[in-house]
Amino acid sequence: MNVGDGARTPVAQRTVEQIKAMISEGEVGPEQRLPTERDLSARLGVSRGSVREAIRTLTTLGVLEVRHGAGVYVTALRPKDLLEAFGVLAEVSPDRTLLEVLRVRRMIEPDATAIAAARATEEDLERIGALLDRLEGADPVTSPGDSGTFDLGFHREIVACAGNATLSAVHAGLSSPTLNERVWAGHDAEGISHDLHEDHRRILRALRDRDPEAARATAAAHVLRVERWLEAHIPDGD
Repeated sequence: MNVGDGARTPVAQRTVEQIKAMISEGEVGPEQRLPTERDLSARLGVSRGSVREAIRTLTTLGVLEVRHGAGVYVTALRPKDLLEAFGVLAEVSPDRTLLEVLRVRRMIEPDATAIAAARATEEDLERIGALLDRLEGADPVTSPGDSGTFDLGFHREIVACAGNATLSAVHAGLSSPTLNERVWAGHDAEGISHDLHEDHRRILRALRDRDPEAARATAAAHVLRVERWLEAHIPDGD
């Protein structure tokens, strides 16, 4: 059985690449139906089992979706769908890896915030300000989950103002609701949660002032604060 499994895996991988090529070359486009399993098997010269395995892989990756009774379709191929699995990284990684995730976030979020300072509409700023009001009204002691959720919403709305769907999807993958909840609960336990609120107020002020450089600097300082907090609270040996 192990030999058989080993023989099947490369074929299934090759089948994945062949189906991806059909999509990238425009033979079948977003939200269009894929040929039947039987047709793909005959065309690609592989077993139907290899086709099924390839379809499962591409479905997990957000490239295909199975519509029961209707067949297999290419998805809309939106960045947020294709990068959805990437979001698991920040949810299940050990603390040391989360520290790396935060460092990557510090590379991209300040620039996105600077772009938002130049591009955000008044409606965007009102929405971001409303999220900040909700965040400041949440109690990190009794509802750290709410604080984490509003915090994520605040930053994601800012990044969305950059107008780059791929950037938003990558940023979402680097943002962990679980980590945010831990950060808010930990900061409140240490009596310094107001520091996070101050960071947010500075960021919003820079956005309202249409000051990209101030927005970049305040966003970088904020992510660095969270990064340093996590580094200080990683258990020895993690």
